[in-house]
Amino acid sequence: MFNPYNLLAGFIFGTIGFGAWRYGKTLERWKPVAIGIALMIYPYFFSNPWALWGIGVALIVTLCFHHDE
Repeated sequence: MFNPYNLLAGFIFGTIGFGAWRYGKTLERWKPVAIGIALMIYPYFFSNPWALWGIGVALIVTLCFHHDE
C-alpha cells in the first residue's frame, strides 16, 4: 500500500483533481467537478500501480476533452 509510486500517483492525481474541482465549482459546471472528485477519491481504492496510473491518465484525458455547451 505504501509503494512510492502509489503515493506519488495519489498526490499528483489528487492535486489535479482538487484543481479541477475548484475550477468546476467556480464556473458551476458539473463535469469538471465530477472528474475532480473522481481523481481525488479513486487512489484509495486501487493498489495496483498500472491500474492506478492508467485510470488517472484516462480521467485527466477526459478532463481535457470534456465539452460543456
